Amino acid sequence: MADFLAKNIVKEYQTPTGCLRILDGVSAELSRGQNMAVVGPSGSGKSTFLHIAGTLDSPTGGDLSVQGIDPAGFSNQELARFRNDHIGFVFQEHYLLPQLSALENVMVPVVATGRVSPEIRDRAQSLLEKVGLTDRMHHRPAALSGGERQRVAVARALVMQPILLLADEPTGSLDQKNAELIGGLLLELQKTGDAILICVTHSQRLARNFDNQVVVENGKFVVRASP
Repeated sequence: MADFLAKNIVKEYQTPTGCLRILDGVSAELSRGQNMAVVGPSGSGKSTFLHIAGTLDSPTGGDLSVQGIDPAGFSNQELARFRNDHIGFVFQEHYLLPQLSALENVMVPVVATGRVSPEIRDRAQSLLEKVGLTDRMHHRPAALSGGERQRVAVARALVMQPILLLADEPTGSLDQKNAELIGGLLLELQKTGDAILICVTHSQRLARNFDNQVVVENGKFVVRASP
């Protein structure tokens, strides 16, 4: 069985004028080490799919599993624990805590579990070194550039060694140089960590670097091979 499986996912919203179907039976199947870019116009359902994949939203219909686990029946507390243990998120905004250093921000997901240890601190430091922030790990976000803050966010998403890494427009607020750097880091760290990466993006430049591309059209996935 695939490590990530989304099967016939449907998402509908009730509006004053009737039912609005955002996703109309989309499916994806990925194993460790694979990645996929999801592209399409604004409002097409890209982020909706990502939120469902990350258990931040529930589908109206269809099935979802991560490492063979179906989170559909979980309580809110169980879902929060499941996300923290299995899924890493990188958003367009970094959402760093301003009062914490870069290193402390990376360790936030671990603090939530109560399992902070010297090994975890070493892992957080190693991730910051990998994203090029060896000399900046004790700086607070206000002292970091936009690209540096996003690199901290990438390290934070990986500190729990998630099976599934989800990125929602991770380069959308960056200049071209930093966008290429962040895109390259995501793909490099996903591969070395043997994780699955699903990235929603408007950037064709970024999407072309992924093994797989899907375009959301009329609520469905249209598969396009990356060159």
